[in-house]
Amino acid sequence: MRFNIRGRQLPVTEALREYAEKKLSRLDKYFEAPLASDAQVTLSVIKNKHVVEVTIPLPGVLLRAEERHDDMYAAIDLVVDKLERQIRKHKTRVNRKLRQDRGLKALFAEDSAVPVTVAEAEEDDAFEVVRTKRHTLKPMDVDEAILQMNLLGHNFFVFINDDTKEVNVVYRRHDGKYGLIEQG
Repeated sequence: MRFNIRGRQLPVTEALREYAEKKLSRLDKYFEAPLASDAQVTLSVIKNKHVVEVTIPLPGVLLRAEERHDDMYAAIDLVVDKLERQIRKHKTRVNRKLRQDRGLKALFAEDSAVPVTVAEAEEDDAFEVVRTKRHTLKPMDVDEAILQMNLLGHNFFVFINDDTKEVNVVYRRHDGKYGLIEQG
């Protein structure tokens, strides 16, 4: 796997680059063959927190993780741990659902150094809905939807866009700004 490490308003020192590459190369043990894809790694500092974002495109799967910490090296460690959990979860699902098909299963190593326990596999597949809410969608513009979201104290808000008459979602990003999800 190749690494594209860049800093956002932060100089990436050689020591930081080597540390990130060393830690992220631990992920290679989960795959049969060396990956041809490029891992995108972004290091930044937002509100006095060191942020590490990693995106690894794979055939049929996009691995993405983000971590914030007071120390950049600790943030790198945490993001690698999160990516390892994602890989184990995907491996378990692929092995369980595609036993006959060798499509995605061939991507993941059969005998990885970190075994997945039965409890961990069941925990990963258990998506339990603990609450259901009904929400009447009201036509409004994006600014009004952001106001409604802030008034409710939520991180996202679903509404019908007054201009396009389609269902949209506004959400609060980690950097404090807002995002909009539109139907494609």
